[in-house]
Amino acid sequence: MEQYSSLLEAIEGLRKRGYTEDFKLKWNSLDCTNGQCDILHDEFVVDEFHRFEENTDPSEQSIIYAISSEKRNTKGILINAYGVYAEPVANELMAKLEMHIVGDKK
Repeated sequence: MEQYSSLLEAIEGLRKRGYTEDFKLKWNSLDCTNGQCDILHDEFVVDEFHRFEENTDPSEQSIIYAISSEKRNTKGILINAYGVYAEPVANELMAKLEMHIVGDKK
């Protein structure tokens, strides 16, 4: 897995590696940029993630997920805050995303 020193570097690196879609969190799915697809929690995998703490300000803490969906034949990124600034989502979707950061020592 690649290592990135900033969120911007991670975005650029993942784009070069084919993660071209920009996913947005919805309550129970991931929304594609063009709004033409909703990907449910059982239709994607998190290939990797990177967590960044840009400053000492908690609002600057973010995590970027590299996500792929074989069913939708797409790869993309999801950027979200973590901790108290994270977006509220359905339990199934949050469990899928959180299982990848449990035990992360970064």
